[in-house]
Amino acid sequence: MKDGIHPKYQKVTVKCACGNTFETGSTNAKLDVDICSACHPFYTGKQKILDTAGRVEKFNRKYGLTSDN
Repeated sequence: MKDGIHPKYQKVTVKCACGNTFETGSTNAKLDVDICSACHPFYTGKQKILDTAGRVEKFNRKYGLTSDN
């Protein structure tokens, strides 16, 4: 590798929005992420649906997936 052209690779602490922190290597000084393996639905098996405007209920009513008509 040529000297002086590559960024410094260092250990950094990654902070998730859920409060989880872990250490990894990166060229960035710090990393803040929105979702990590501790809170991601694929890894936890829990599904979170954020429905602020009633879109899920509207979809279910439209396609007859619920008894509310």
